This record gives sequence, C-alpha cells and structure tokens, in this order.
Amino acid sequence: MGVELSLMGKMILSVVVGGLVGLFLYLYNVMLLKPKILRSKLTKQGIRGPSPSFLLGNIPEMKKIQLQVISEQQNKAALSLAHNWPSTVFPFFEKWTNGYGPMFLYSTGNMQMIYVADVEMVKELSLCTSLSLGKPSYLTKERGPILGHGLISSSGLLWAHQRKIIAPEFYLDKVKGMVNLMVDSTTSLIGVWERIIESEGGTAEIRVDMDMRSLAADIISRACFGSNYSEGQEIFSGLRSLQKVMSKGMVGVPGLRYLPTKSNREIWKLEKEINSMILRVVKQRLEASSEKDLLQMILQVAKSNNDESGLTSQISQDKFVVDNCKSIYFAGHETSAITASWVLLLLAAHPEWQDRARSELLKICKNGLPDADMLPSLKVLTMVIQETLRLYPPVGFIPREALQDIKFKDIVIPKGMGIHIPVAMLQQNPDLWGPDAHQFKPERFANGISAACKTPQAYLPFGMGPRICAGQHFAIAELRVILSLILSKFCFSLSPKYSHSPVYNLVVEPKYGVSLYVRKV
Repeated sequence: MGVELSLMGKMILSVVVGGLVGLFLYLYNVMLLKPKILRSKLTKQGIRGPSPSFLLGNIPEMKKIQLQVISEQQNKAALSLAHNWPSTVFPFFEKWTNGYGPMFLYSTGNMQMIYVADVEMVKELSLCTSLSLGKPSYLTKERGPILGHGLISSSGLLWAHQRKIIAPEFYLDKVKGMVNLMVDSTTSLIGVWERIIESEGGTAEIRVDMDMRSLAADIISRACFGSNYSEGQEIFSGLRSLQKVMSKGMVGVPGLRYLPTKSNREIWKLEKEINSMILRVVKQRLEASSEKDLLQMILQVAKSNNDESGLTSQISQDKFVVDNCKSIYFAGHETSAITASWVLLLLAAHPEWQDRARSELLKICKNGLPDADMLPSLKVLTMVIQETLRLYPPVGFIPREALQDIKFKDIVIPKGMGIHIPVAMLQQNPDLWGPDAHQFKPERFANGISAACKTPQAYLPFGMGPRICAGQHFAIAELRVILSLILSKFCFSLSPKYSHSPVYNLVVEPKYGVSLYVRKV
C-alpha cells in the first residue's frame, strides 16, 4: 500500500512538474522566442525600431514620450486650432519616424508591429486582395467586447462571407433610398434646436457633438434595423461607455485581459449587458415586423447551417448576430457623428467657408430640403467634408496582420506580424500634401481627391483596398444631408468654452466636446 502511494505521489509530482515545464515553455515561446524571431526576420531585411522591454514592449517608452509632450503643451493656448494634432497625440511615432524612417518596428506587450508610412509600401498593401492579409487578432481578443468577430474585425473566409452580406446593403442605389429617412431624422433635430434658440433669446450655446451622436444613432437604427434611437438608446449608451473604458487599456500585454481588474470587470459587465440588449431588440424586431432590412438578412444568414464559409464552425448564431449589430451600431454612428462635429467646428472657425457652403446650398436646394439627386451637386460642402476627413480622420490607423508570409516592395512580412498604417500622419505629411498640409484648405479638393495630393493613396479616411469601408457611400450621403440642413437653418461660431484637444479613444474625437454658439439664419 505504501509503495502504491509512493508511486502515485511520484506520478502526481511528475505530472505537476511536466505541467509547469510545459507552461514555462509556452510562456517563453509567447513572450520571448516568437516576438524575437518575428523581429529578427525584419531586422535582417533592414527594418529597425526601438528596443522593446520584457512583457510590456515599447509601452513604457510610449508613455514617457507622451508625458513629456503633455508637460510641454500645458502652457499653450487651449483655443488655438492647431491641426497638427498627431504630433501631440502620437508623439512617439513622430520621434521614431525621425530616428528610423517611414517604416520601423515597435511592440505593445508581446504584439509585434511594423509601422508603415512609406507611401509606395502603402500603395502595394492597398492593392493586395489576398486573404493572407487580414485584420490583427487583437481586434477580436483585446477589442473583442466591442467588435467581436464582425465585419470590422474578422479575417479570411469569415470576413469575406460577412462582407458579401453587408456591403450590398450600402451600395449607392440603396443609399439613395435612405436619403428621405436621413432628412426626416435631421429635421427633428433642427426643430429641437429652433426651440432651444427661441427660449435663449435668439442665440444658444449647444454641445453639437452630443446631438450629432444621437442623430447619427437614430439614422443608422432606422436605416438598417427599422427602429429609432429611443429604442436603441441603451445599446448606444453602453457602447459609448465601453469605448471609453477600453480606450484606456494596454493592448498586447499577455493575459492582461483575463485579470479581474476594475476596468476588466467593467468591460465584462458592459459587454454582457450590451449583448443581452441587442438580442432583446432583435427578438422584438422579429415579432413586430417581417420587413426586409439589414437585420433580417443577418438573421437569415445566421440561421443557415450550410453556407460556404464554414461560419457555424467558427461562430455561434447569436454571436454572429450580436457581433455584426455591434459593428454596425459602433462604426455606423460613431464615425459619422464625430466627423459631423469636426465639420461644424471647422466651419465655425472659418466663417468664409461656412458662407460659401450655405450660398451654394441655397442655390441648389431652394426649399432647403436636399434630395438624393441634389447631394452630388454640393461641391463646396463636399470639399469641406473631404478636408475635414483629411485633418481629422475618425480612424487613426489601418491595422492589418500577415496571416501567412507575404511580400510587399521586396520585403517579406512574416506570418503573425502586425502592420499599422498611420492614416492621420500620412494625411498631414507635407511631402505629400505640400507646406500647407496642417492648414484647413478645402480648395485642395476642388478637382477631386486624385488632384489634391501627390499620391492619392495617401488619402485613407475610409480605409483601403478590398477592406475599404462598406458604408462609405452611406456616410458621405449622411454627412451631406445633416450638414446641408443645418447650414440652411443656422449660423454658428465657436464658443469661448471650446478647448481644442483632439484625443484618440478608438476614434479621433474632441476631448471636451464641441460647444458652438448657434442662431437662426
């Protein structure tokens, strides 16, 4: 008996020791060996970068550089509309570009990245149609609670299948049919503003960014899900809270998202609540109507068990529905709302362009109500929107990952290497846009995007290549409708309370909102 217990004890000990050795080898591979091998494959090809620290990568250095810049900026005038915000929001990238050139290596945690601001390399990446180039895995892991495995974050066949379903719903002919809906939603907001202005004696101070969020949420809800903002208000509020919490977290630190920290517990709670709310809204929508819309199509595909993508083996039906609804809710209203807010801010700061856009609008839309056929004729407003998207692109970076070894511009990017294309920096590069790259000059787009820049591929507000934003036609139409209706009814100027401080909270947004003085025309 004693011999048996001794043998059992030795077996248990050997299993424990074996498990610990296996864990040690796994952690060694994940934290040290694999990152080192990935970096070495590119350093041998001449790509360098700052040396990473153990576990955290370059995060400590990034924070140190950021703090230095914040300290230097404290004494500057807050109202100054300096558009060269990338140098203060991402100062580490500017420093490393100066030291290593337009392509360099860096890491967040054990996640290895190649930063690509070389425009010829960006060209090649934009032309790539291979499924070997996809979205980085951290989008479905670290950013999973807000993006899941939906169209924005998925890769390979799963992405291709979702794109096939969702993209046609945002084709130009479909978008034209949504213009009247956009007009109705915006007209409701205008009525609210008119009542506020009247009660304030002719001029009111309005936080336009908050109203733009509500308006964009109402439009995307009605256009794609047959509901309105009031029905989805809790979902949008939850997504906004989740966005704020997640923007403060560190991406790429192994195991960090599993720890029960205060922020992680809040993320888990919000994710659970949002998922439940979406499924509840979906159920109510199904019971209320059988109208064919985007939600119905998503549900129809989720129920199919024999699609060619192998979807059911990768993601459950409920998760497929929830993740795609979250992607559309988040991307479909947050980016449009932020862009509309930036446009109103820039027009308030540049009244000559506000007057030009209004004058053109009143000639084309004599009753002040645009229709789908009038929108393309609003040339001045379109130039203003394009310049705003150049200076303040909603998405600061285009992230990619090499899902297999893949070659661009004689450089082999190894499997597992992340790729970060800095939209904001490319769109304000003086070598590409001229010495006035940091200035608000809509006239640069007078002859279209191709004539605005030495290399048109450096203009990337909607992404690039086959993964270009599926909703770009919807977004541009929505912005034209919202802004044309506001311009036809109101004049606006900057409030002294406005403090110009762009920040990156998963999207590029004004830290303290946008406060404007608004009065009727």
